[in-house]
Amino acid sequence: MTGAARKVLETTVALFADIPFAAVLQGQTPMVFKGLARDWPLVRAGLSSSQDAMSYLLSHDRGGPLLAYVGEPEIRGRFFYDDSRTKMNFRAERAGLGEILERIQAGLHEADGPSLYVGSTDLDTYFPSLGRENDPGLGPETFGSEPPFASLWIGNRTVASAHFDMSNNLAVCAVGHRRFTLFPPDQVANLYPGPLEPTPGGQVVSMVDFDAPDFERHPGFRQALANAQVAELEPGDVLVYPALWWHQVEALDPFNVLVNYWWNAAPGFMDTPMNTLLHGLLSLRDRPDFEKQGWKALFDYYVFGRADRAAEHLPEPARGPLGPMDVVTARRLRASLLDRLNR
Repeated sequence: MTGAARKVLETTVALFADIPFAAVLQGQTPMVFKGLARDWPLVRAGLSSSQDAMSYLLSHDRGGPLLAYVGEPEIRGRFFYDDSRTKMNFRAERAGLGEILERIQAGLHEADGPSLYVGSTDLDTYFPSLGRENDPGLGPETFGSEPPFASLWIGNRTVASAHFDMSNNLAVCAVGHRRFTLFPPDQVANLYPGPLEPTPGGQVVSMVDFDAPDFERHPGFRQALANAQVAELEPGDVLVYPALWWHQVEALDPFNVLVNYWWNAAPGFMDTPMNTLLHGLLSLRDRPDFEKQGWKALFDYYVFGRADRAAEHLPEPARGPLGPMDVVTARRLRASLLDRLNR
């Protein structure tokens, strides 16, 4: 990647439970924990050989077809758009784990072979026994009342273009080496986000080619680089970073496996803020600027300020959705919104 980038803070802890999650999330400080998962059976298998890691994965396979993404050699591992920016430069296929691993195995010694990866595969559904044997041992005290979404990523040398996720992430580099290049949320404009749809993997991605950035077309990317952090991960390393941080992920070896856990402290009845953003495009973006400034003040008061501020001067029976949100209040508010949207 062109340009200077400072390292993510690296530290060592003995147990996953020792990770200072509050410092990472509240302080907006991604951290790498060196060798924390080195004793995982999957990591040990990968340190032995790629073949041992593949055999270990197969021993935990339930046999269902997986969704694989395949790109021709000319994409150089970068799963992105074609020249029209309306279609992808790769294709999706359904295949069993054995077939996928055979194809990766066949290309282990090909420097310019096809790119292939299986992304975000639900551990509980497809590899439950693997999840039990390779478990961070964290519970509600870390993840909150909603359990994390644990997923498996398998592939050869690939690049996931910079994007953000709506959840906090605990990423375990299990087999091979990976490089995460991370940017704080306030760098969104300097990363030049692409179309809302279609997207390569369900999230908006940066349109900048990090290996050959066009600074005439994307001049703000220089500022993004000045704010970038890079995590170089070895097998057994663990990276934790907050929700909404942009990150490009490079799988650097002929065979790579990553296990990650997405979680939010917010209760499950809360809606996704992306729906709010999309509705904002519909209802606010193209209004006159003086109106938008007025709505900004209202959002600051009702949404982005202190959670209890808008209701503190009202008697409790009159607070309605301005009071603490719970399952019943959320259901009523959602029904009201749907009724308004359907008019």
